[in-house]
Amino acid sequence: MSKVRKNGKAGKKTNSTPNGKAVSGDHAHHLLHQMMRIRRLEEKSAELYSAMKIRGFLHLYIGEEAVAVGAIEALKPEDNIVATYREHGHALIRGISANQIMAEMFGKQEGCSRGRGGSMHLFCKDLNFFGGNAIVGGGLPLAVGLGLASKMQSKKNITCCLFGEGAVAEGEFHESMNLAALWQLPVLFICENNLYAMGTALKLSESVTDITKKADAYDIKAEAVDGMDVLAVEKSVNNAIKYVRSGKGPYLLECRTYRFRAHSMFDPELYRTKEEVEEWKKRDPINNMIKLMKSKKLIRNKEIEKLNKKVEKEMQEAVDFAESGTWEPVEDLTKYVYSEMANEKVDGSASK
Repeated sequence: MSKVRKNGKAGKKTNSTPNGKAVSGDHAHHLLHQMMRIRRLEEKSAELYSAMKIRGFLHLYIGEEAVAVGAIEALKPEDNIVATYREHGHALIRGISANQIMAEMFGKQEGCSRGRGGSMHLFCKDLNFFGGNAIVGGGLPLAVGLGLASKMQSKKNITCCLFGEGAVAEGEFHESMNLAALWQLPVLFICENNLYAMGTALKLSESVTDITKKADAYDIKAEAVDGMDVLAVEKSVNNAIKYVRSGKGPYLLECRTYRFRAHSMFDPELYRTKEEVEEWKKRDPINNMIKLMKSKKLIRNKEIEKLNKKVEKEMQEAVDFAESGTWEPVEDLTKYVYSEMANEKVDGSASK
């Protein structure tokens, strides 16, 4: 269900899956294709991690695809995006190529962060994609800063900040919400609530588990939506964007979703049962989108097979691109640690 709240009052309930809402075949195909791209990218990443081609930490987004697709598809190119360390899907939908993402995870120079960031630090200035952030809640104050910059420069863009429910327990969440409301900043806060943060159930870390209620303390409008339904997410995000873009201030959207894989590849996953995971898999956003499209005669099995082949080809090409990429020369390892001008001043060449 989707529920809007303001100042502690519940708004009118609407169906989480807008079956009655007309959706074109082309748009439905596009949303499905985008979710399938994320799923296969993540599956391929898991395979490569097990083969030790990808090193470090790896946090997979399998199961949460509807949030990234529904949210980012609704944004404009000039809008800013700040994400978390589970951001491969966000980056892919924003427009960073699978080639660049995979090369980054391989640590190759052809990656979107020159191979220096890896899985948790995907970045692209040209696409206004400001990370990947390894710190829980670290993106929230960055989003406030970006929103403040837009307001001071009289820009019409907004900043979309995605974060997990674990960040709600951090001081940055409350400080950021307060300042965004106080200064009426154009920031859309999207909480991807997958119920477990790292490995602690939400009910064991928060006395109030309804994330939307946190907005009441800051007089921020908030809504909860089914994060397993791409159409519901897209609809709610569109409404939230209109609100923020109109100059009414920030908005908090809680997308209630679930990750099918462990927190990270190192996680023994002892905090939830296999039965619970299997129950949530019945709400798989990709499978349910296919069922909906079939019921409306918007897709056939041949078209699904064609999409699968297209996605598989794209991801295999990304792996090949990463495999053939180049390692950064050892002599360049200290480059970009400080600005190049600062380095010049250190060696004396800039003072002559």
